[in-house]
Amino acid sequence: MQTATGSAEIGTREVSDRPPMAGSRALTLDITRLLSRAHQATPTGIDRVELAYARALLSMDDRPVSFEAWLPGLGFVSYDRRAVESLLSRLQATWIIGGAARSARFARALLGFRPGRARGSDNLHLIVSHQHLADLGRRIRRQDGVRTCVYIHDTIPSDFPEYARPGGAETHDRRMRSSVALADALIVNSAATARSLERFMDEAGRRPELLVAPLGVEPRFQQAHGTCAPSDDARPYFLCIGTIEPRKNHLLLLQVWRAMAERIPAERMPRLILLGRRGWENENVIDMLERSKALPGLVVEEGRVGDARLAALLANARALLMPSFAEGFGLPVAEALAAGVPVIASDIPVLRETGGCVPDYLDPLDGPAWMRAIGDYALENSLARAAQMLRMAGWKAPAWDEHFRTLLPFLDGI
Repeated sequence: MQTATGSAEIGTREVSDRPPMAGSRALTLDITRLLSRAHQATPTGIDRVELAYARALLSMDDRPVSFEAWLPGLGFVSYDRRAVESLLSRLQATWIIGGAARSARFARALLGFRPGRARGSDNLHLIVSHQHLADLGRRIRRQDGVRTCVYIHDTIPSDFPEYARPGGAETHDRRMRSSVALADALIVNSAATARSLERFMDEAGRRPELLVAPLGVEPRFQQAHGTCAPSDDARPYFLCIGTIEPRKNHLLLLQVWRAMAERIPAERMPRLILLGRRGWENENVIDMLERSKALPGLVVEEGRVGDARLAALLANARALLMPSFAEGFGLPVAEALAAGVPVIASDIPVLRETGGCVPDYLDPLDGPAWMRAIGDYALENSLARAAQMLRMAGWKAPAWDEHFRTLLPFLDGI
C-alpha cells in the first residue's frame, strides 16, 4: 500500500515539488455530485471538493481530461468541457452569494449529455464524492482496462452509527466495502481517515494504493481577515459551522450558553452564531433553540449562508468553536486558522492533525472547561486568545495547488 509521507500536522505538511510526469495519464472526473447539487444555494464540504477537482482538471493543459456522470437508468453519460466550465462558473457565483436555490432544470438545461464514450486503457476514472459508491461495481469498466481512484472523505456513519440517519451505517458500509474491494487506488483527506479504513481492508483482504491528501482552503478565507460582517449587534460573538446533527455536539454549546446567561450580565454576554442547516436526530437541540427562554438574542441560528458572508463572519469572530465527537478532516478549523481566527476544538486526533499545535483542545464532554475557555476568549484582554494568535503565526494553511501537486504523480503511478 502506497501512502503519502509528511508531518502529522496538516497545516505544516511537507509537499513534494515534483512536477507531473511527462506523458501524463488521461483523467476522467465523475461530476455526478455537482449535477445533483446544482440547484442548491450553498455547498457542502464534499461539493467543494468535487468543484475543486473539476476546476483543477479544466486548468490542465498537459494531459487529456474529460467529464462524465453516472445516472441511474442511463449509466455513463459524458459532458462537454465548455458546458462544465459554464456549470462551475454559475455554481461558484451562486455559492459565493448564497442565492436562492435554482431549479433542478438548471443543470439539465445547461448540460446536454451524450452516451458515455469508451475510454482508453491508460485512462483513470476519478470519483471524489460518496455519490452512488454503494453501486461502484456497476460504475467500473473493467472491460476497458480503465483504472478507478476513489476519494474517501470519512467512515463516520460506519464507525459511529448512533450519529447517522436510520440505515445510514449500512449504506456507508456498502460504500466502503465496494471502494476497498473494487477501486485501484484510494485518496483520503487525513491520516485519521486512512486509519479508519484499515478494518475494511483487513476484512476484504485487499489493500489498494492509498494517498493522504489534505483538502485545500479557498483563498477567500485568507483574504477575509479584517472585513466587516454586517450586524446591528456590537457584542463579541463565537461561530459554530456545520449541519445541526448529533456528532457536531451543538447541545454542549447551547448548555454552555444557557449556564453563562445565568452568571454574566446581559450587556457582557457574547453571542453564539450557528451556521448550517438543521439535520437529523437533533430533537434536543431544536427544543433548546425553539423553547429555551435564556437563549433568544444570545444564540443566533443563521442557517445556510453564502461563502462571502461566511468568510466575513468567520474573520470577525472571537473564535471558531468545534466541539465535534467525530470528523473526517475538520475543514472549518483550517478555514478559521487561514483567516487568522482562533479555534477552540474537541481533543480528537483528526482535529489535532488539521490544526496542529495552534488551537486550544478540550474534551467534548467537559462542559465546565468549554465555559471557562469561551468566557476567557470573550474578553478583550484574553491571555489565552493572545497566546493562540502567537502560535498561529507559524501555521500554514493547506492549499489546493499543493493537494494536486501531490496527487498527480500518485495518479500517474497507479
